[in-house]
Amino acid sequence: MPQTTAIPRDGQAPMDTYSLRPDRFDRAGRDQLVDVRDLQAALPGIRRLRTWAHEALALQPGEHAVDVGSGTGSEVFAFADAVGPTGEAIGVEPDPNLLASAQRRASQLGSHAKFHSGDAYGIPFGADCFDAVLCERVFQHLTAPARAANEIARVLRPGGRAVVVDVDWDTAIVHPGDRQVVRQVLDTLVSATTNPLSGRRLPGLLTQAGLVIDDVGSHALVQDRSVGPGSLVTRISAMAVARGAITEAQRDRLLADLERGADTGDIHLSVTMFAVLAHKPR
Repeated sequence: MPQTTAIPRDGQAPMDTYSLRPDRFDRAGRDQLVDVRDLQAALPGIRRLRTWAHEALALQPGEHAVDVGSGTGSEVFAFADAVGPTGEAIGVEPDPNLLASAQRRASQLGSHAKFHSGDAYGIPFGADCFDAVLCERVFQHLTAPARAANEIARVLRPGGRAVVVDVDWDTAIVHPGDRQVVRQVLDTLVSATTNPLSGRRLPGLLTQAGLVIDDVGSHALVQDRSVGPGSLVTRISAMAVARGAITEAQRDRLLADLERGADTGDIHLSVTMFAVLAHKPR
């Protein structure tokens, strides 16, 4: 598993082309403030985690695999290539627009990948159906993550493996800036997230669901310094002002410090993502 590393300043995809959207939470989490698109500047690190996930799952021809929260289907298309025409690659996605987009892409690519409406609480297949399950950055948006872990365990065949990936927002670093002001802003971020400590909770949730943990790793998603404060810090610091945690003047000073840091190279904004590989006992 890759350990904490910096993200190079290359290969960034335009925000609007990124497949993940913030409407993939359950109903109680729809007012989530943390939009995954705010991680746009760290996409190279996310891609590295995805590469590791595919290597860890090690799909073979003829196997059955599902991506829970599949977005526009990029990982499912990779699954389809790995399992071949004798296998099955399934994407499960609750958002009808993303689902339709994935189905169109499958048709355009001539892929045998298939997509179904469903979510992490209700994977629309019977028990013991899949050899492999992927679930990336879904748990942070769930009010009942244990239910999702149980669903993953339910659909896995004995001996099947799962990779679950998510962020732990309490690991976020913002530098430079007054430490007390930064702490109030980060506390606002954590309090505004449905399941902010999801990354650290994954091994326990999967273990409680009956799976065996094989590997746990982490990767720091480091924002490109050219972004400056970025949209997430700008928005969450405004929320910190609104709730009375910091003053408007303190917010202005923080954003100015970050802008200067971006100009001089003395800036660091990051959050740690965790990935867990597990299997279902035979």
